[in-house]
Amino acid sequence: MRPIGSKYLLEEPLGRGATGTVWRARQRETAGAEAAVAGQPGETVAIKVLKEELANDPDIVMRFLRERSVLLRLTHPNIVRTRDLVVEGDVLALVMDLVEGPDLHRYIRESGPLTPVAAALLTAQIADALAASHADGVVHRDLKPANVLLAEQNGQMHPMLTDFGIARLADSPGLTRTHEFVGTPAYVAPESAEGRPQTSAVDIYGAGILLYELVTGRLPFAGGTALEVLHRHLSEEPRRPRPCPARCGRS
Repeated sequence: MRPIGSKYLLEEPLGRGATGTVWRARQRETAGAEAAVAGQPGETVAIKVLKEELANDPDIVMRFLRERSVLLRLTHPNIVRTRDLVVEGDVLALVMDLVEGPDLHRYIRESGPLTPVAAALLTAQIADALAASHADGVVHRDLKPANVLLAEQNGQMHPMLTDFGIARLADSPGLTRTHEFVGTPAYVAPESAEGRPQTSAVDIYGAGILLYELVTGRLPFAGGTALEVLHRHLSEEPRRPRPCPARCGRS
């Protein structure tokens, strides 16, 4: 275990991604008034420690501090809650609720596609979370199954959207950075691929890609390179999956 900030201890890594590493961690003392959740000593949390190159970017550090209130107030039953932020030397981290369960990417790889009804119900919950975040002025910008955690509630899967703060923080205030591509090629909207401003519409597009994958078990656009995938988003229409589930494509 190693300390991070004055109030938390990192215990073990849970996963690594493009922007940082998520750790299982433990709270060692009550958080201060600046935190959204004070928590109790011994409580288990998840902490995402951002990569060093992000933590060393002055623009991102300033945005991290400036956006504190936005990130901490973003709450919804289908959004993983951000409890606290840590800024310590060259370390930037988000303290979040710990969700025990697989991410949606792992789930569909291991269990296969969902039925159309199950996929629609799950996507509707994600869409409701997006609507709440958009109303608060927050665009996710990297919606994909790996950013949807599955908690079990009353024997059913409960999707929890995570990594909201990361794309927002990585979008620094400078004009050259504001329109820079942020996201994952397989799920990216055409305007993101072209470097145009990314509005809430990019999340809606990502939700459509996610729904397609949930029903079919595969992506509508694939390719050998990221550039090839981006080009297909810009120039092609997705093929209707065959075989198609009953009533697929009908109202």
